[in-house]
Amino acid sequence: MVQADLAVRSHRKTLIGVVESRSGDKSIKVVFCYKKPHPRFKKEIKRKTVLHVHDPKNECAIGDKVEIMSTRPLSHLKRWRVVSILAKADQDIK
Repeated sequence: MVQADLAVRSHRKTLIGVVESRSGDKSIKVVFCYKKPHPRFKKEIKRKTVLHVHDPKNECAIGDKVEIMSTRPLSHLKRWRVVSILAKADQDIK
């Protein structure tokens, strides 16, 4: 039964982004940046989406590169959770 649960969870959306802020206890905001072509002129435009993410262990710091996964609604805005921290930020920046 555990293997069946893992197979179902592997189909969830995953994204990679950068931690923008620590908004509260066990909560962070992650910025997901992407490029999209302009509908008429076809030039690529930079876009970003801010996602509210659940960080159960309070491990993430501002500037960390993290992998996140979609999950059930955890609060009013939180729909994502941290899977792993890919790169830690420099501690000099505060």
